[in-house]
Amino acid sequence: MAGQRLKNIERTVFLGARLLIGAVFLYASYDKILNPHAFAEAIYNYQLLPEIAINPVALVLPWVELLLGLCLIAGLWLNGASLLSVLLLGAFTAALVFNQVRGLDAACGCFTTRGSHGAADLETIIRDFCLLAVAIYLAVRTRQRFEKKQKN
Repeated sequence: MAGQRLKNIERTVFLGARLLIGAVFLYASYDKILNPHAFAEAIYNYQLLPEIAINPVALVLPWVELLLGLCLIAGLWLNGASLLSVLLLGAFTAALVFNQVRGLDAACGCFTTRGSHGAADLETIIRDFCLLAVAIYLAVRTRQRFEKKQKN
């Protein structure tokens, strides 16, 4: 009985993690898809990419986020989707930390292309680290579940 209850809790946590990270990527993609020029400016303000890469990234990344969110929510291609979520959230978090260390006051550009939210701050970095932790959990559990299925 206790073992089954623990399995149910784990399934619920796993599903919650999938839906949370999927929803975050869906939400993050929306404004960027509608405003690619403003998103390109947000990318430019990070001063991390060569100028030639800014527009292609601004056009492609939001669609990747949309597809990633849909895959996580629908439970499709979970191995790849969960790994990609870790890679993207890791890169986003690293960029935020790097800019904080450099003292650069760039707007996050995480969920909106409007600079009305001000510069990314410690709260933004903590939020991203928390999302990254959930994505890592999701990727590890997805891999474990995949390996378990392969053995059976």
